[in-house]
Amino acid sequence: MTQCRIHLTGAAGAGVTTLGQALAETFSIPHHDTDDYYWLPTDPPFREKRSIPDRLRLMEEMFLPRPTWVLSGALESWGNGLADRFDLVVFVRTETTLRLRRLRRREALRHGLGEERGTWKIPRGAEAFLRWAAEYDTGGLSLRSLQRHLIWLDQLHCPVITVNGALPVEASVAEVKDALQRMADARGKARRAAAETFTPGLDGNGAFSCPDTGARIEAPCPTERRSTCPG
Repeated sequence: MTQCRIHLTGAAGAGVTTLGQALAETFSIPHHDTDDYYWLPTDPPFREKRSIPDRLRLMEEMFLPRPTWVLSGALESWGNGLADRFDLVVFVRTETTLRLRRLRRREALRHGLGEERGTWKIPRGAEAFLRWAAEYDTGGLSLRSLQRHLIWLDQLHCPVITVNGALPVEASVAEVKDALQRMADARGKARRAAAETFTPGLDGNGAFSCPDTGARIEAPCPTERRSTCPG
């Protein structure tokens, strides 16, 4: 895989990070999560935010220039300048009840709490986080919401696919692999079409100019494989 920069996004508890980790393992490429750049390392975590310039600088230092990576998490409110880096964006949609059940379990385990009468116990402070997460489907543009995500996704220039976060992660991995294959097939078809319609330019001395480099060559630049032109 020469280049594969995948961004996954969705609501809290949708399964974005889980799918990102599975894709990174499948393709043997690095996985990063926006939370690691959004938040400063604190104990307890998720208390202090990094400034936006610091987030972007750290991401640039850690992985953005590399040709292959998976990035999970939400960045539509602060990372618009990163959109041109993505080869594919995966939007994970998951029903609210399932998301909240996952989040409650995650918060309970994070704080060393257990399950009681079929319900995971969580600290009082986590209730506010769950209320925030529950507003995703109906919230407006001022918070991380479905409305804001859909507007952002519609503005992207790269391919976007939607997967169901309630399905087994293997099924979503297969959907992403299919999308990447379709993209590769489309690029190959475009290259073949360009090669078939290309006519080398003959100058006044009987030499040709390579379309890729402009170099003057004595023999016609091969139309079947333009990458063989001298450069």
